[in-house]
Amino acid sequence: MSLDKATVRNIANLARIEIRDEDLDHLAGELSNIMTFVEQLSEVNTDGIEPMTSVAAMTLPLRKDVITDGGQPEAVLLNAPEAEDGFFTVPKVVE
Repeated sequence: MSLDKATVRNIANLARIEIRDEDLDHLAGELSNIMTFVEQLSEVNTDGIEPMTSVAAMTLPLRKDVITDGGQPEAVLLNAPEAEDGFFTVPKVVE
């Protein structure tokens, strides 16, 4: 696929990239080479090939989605500047 200067200028405008006129020829050639390579990739037979996110077969470790209180109220309250009767103590902000 061959791209001309007008197409490259339009692509740059859509991408919000400022390109000088003297760079348009060079970029048209580079983008044309990229498009030719992408066209070659479409010729590869991928029937029966599952999509993958990594070359290493791995799965994310999963845990049960259970709602808890954390089970460590004492440890949490140790972070509080002030605690009373198992709760955070905060200054009064409403009169």
